[in-house]
Amino acid sequence: MAKNLVIVESPAKMKTIKKFLGTNYIVDASMGHVRDMPKSSLGIDIENNYEPKYITIRGKGDLLSSLRKDVKKADTIYLATDPDREGEAISWHLMASLKLNEQTDKKVYRITFNEITKNAVKNAIKNPRELDMNLVDAQQARRVMDRMVGYSISPLLWEKIRRGLSAGRVQSVALNLICQREDEIAQFIPKEYWTIDAGIKLGSSKEIKASYFGEGGKKIQDIDQTMAEAIVADVEDADITVSEVKKSERQKNSPLPFTTSTLQQEASKYLNMSTQKTMRIAQKLYEGVDIKGYGSIGLITYLRTDSVRISDEAFNAAKDYIGNVYGSDYVSYARPTGKNKGNVQDAHEAIRPTYIELTPAIVKDQLQRDEFRLYQLIWNRFTASRMTPAVYSVTQVKLTQGSHVFTASGSKLKFDGFMSVYSNTDEEVEKQDLSKLSEGQKLKFSSVKGVRHQTEPPAHYTEASLVRKLEDDGIGRPSTYAPTITTLLARHYITKEKKNLFVTELGQAVNDMMVKSFPTIVDSKFTANMEYMLDSVADGSLDWKTVISNFYPDLKEAVDIARENIEKVKIADQVTDVICDKCGRNMVVKYGPHGKFLACPGFPECKNTKPYIEKAGMKCPRCGSDIILRRSKKGRLFYPCENPECDFVSFNKPKVDKNGFAVDKDLANKEKE
Repeated sequence: MAKNLVIVESPAKMKTIKKFLGTNYIVDASMGHVRDMPKSSLGIDIENNYEPKYITIRGKGDLLSSLRKDVKKADTIYLATDPDREGEAISWHLMASLKLNEQTDKKVYRITFNEITKNAVKNAIKNPRELDMNLVDAQQARRVMDRMVGYSISPLLWEKIRRGLSAGRVQSVALNLICQREDEIAQFIPKEYWTIDAGIKLGSSKEIKASYFGEGGKKIQDIDQTMAEAIVADVEDADITVSEVKKSERQKNSPLPFTTSTLQQEASKYLNMSTQKTMRIAQKLYEGVDIKGYGSIGLITYLRTDSVRISDEAFNAAKDYIGNVYGSDYVSYARPTGKNKGNVQDAHEAIRPTYIELTPAIVKDQLQRDEFRLYQLIWNRFTASRMTPAVYSVTQVKLTQGSHVFTASGSKLKFDGFMSVYSNTDEEVEKQDLSKLSEGQKLKFSSVKGVRHQTEPPAHYTEASLVRKLEDDGIGRPSTYAPTITTLLARHYITKEKKNLFVTELGQAVNDMMVKSFPTIVDSKFTANMEYMLDSVADGSLDWKTVISNFYPDLKEAVDIARENIEKVKIADQVTDVICDKCGRNMVVKYGPHGKFLACPGFPECKNTKPYIEKAGMKCPRCGSDIILRRSKKGRLFYPCENPECDFVSFNKPKVDKNGFAVDKDLANKEKE
């Protein structure tokens, strides 16, 4: 019997797909890319029309040998790598490495599926296609361009600033955005302004909140302290009259289903997940999880997308589910439509659950904590996106005292709609209830006072707001947001405190050099235009070598000029109070491949190094020593006591009591017993 070979990217996906196909199918995994440009050189033949030089990735030889054996057994080969440009390129590299074009006795097809379900996989096999070389060329153009930027500018950073640094096409723009925001914050001069806030009695115990509007029907924009004090003195002992009551309804529309960007933003905001962690967990949910009664299945659709489109099948399944569980009043029949951005790639659906009937409650016990939290967020968001808007009864009131006008507004939830499922919102669900006020009603102030305010500087970027900015400016693609931020943190160009991103001295030095010598590389509009050209390559309207040939000469010229003209930048090492036990100098903080370490500044005469011990800012509840941060071999943070004789350790960040001591849960549990 004829054999069919399906090649996917990951073992997890392989395991899930094997379950859907019969014994007549062999399913293998390529483990990602099998070919790439060499690390030791640029890997691009500049003289030969910028042709990339590809080699087999080290360690992939045995895997390719195994794949070749399975190719020999098969009559039909299906290349089923991820449904994006990167996946298309991996399939193309597999074609070359396995010499599939030379296998005249075999049929070779490309198949893609947006979700790993039995129907999706079977339909893909029924509807195979040829390899899309436009998508392959778009990926090649991006890869070659990024390689040119990295391999041209990074050695210059090593030479002029510090070894181990790197530059990247999207990375440099993101760093520049963070530096610009830091400059805006540093240069910000706060301005004082005043408001007048009133409490107005409503019955014996209730009061409503109102704000000063203006005088004689005209709004007063700028109130200073003197004016505020005069208005307060004028009205505080007088009655106030309800002069106007307006009642209306307001709809709060259901949210759109998730794209990569909005998923990363919401996971950062509400789950406190980094973009990198969000993508790692989403990848697992997409590739397959063991669910009782279902086996290994993909729980969500493909995670790299900037479209809010959903399939007819998903549309109808959601309609039926919501109608049955919540009632017909909750079913929305409108298709989700987002902002029409020119750079939206509509090849994939929005991120959604593959089976809406698999509620978070059903799968909770079979998922790890963070997998459950992310799945719940995705399920709730998609289900809410298919539901009707929430409806509020809104009351707007004008209150007058002489010529002075105050205003108050209130709202009451009339119909919860989508908010019965998804209420992640910064807006209050309900404001004060003013529905019982009537025109002509006389009331009294319970309080009225002038309140001093200052204008606030722009907020520091968080991972969520930086992703939103990159997307709004058309910089990068869904697959690039997480690795871009991860690289900036790993290179120590930026640091994260709580959720805020701050530029380091090193990051500022790198950005200054990039702005001075490579202004086009850090220019948002230039980078966005390059993305547009890469999209043009993907749709077949532009040759990828044309993009590269227009880009490289200017880059090379800028690098040559910078090498001649830029002076070396000296960045002082962070000095610590740890004394080198070999020569007596104060040791300094250095950065290595695995993070911070302490080194003697007397290098190369003194080569002493020590582990860098970072304090967690709390005391041990058992012995009073400092709690420190350590990282396991797998990279997980944990919190042990600095005292080697103390056995306190926490694998989650401990809470801190009012005296600055970590809360010892084990001790507390023992005391309860």
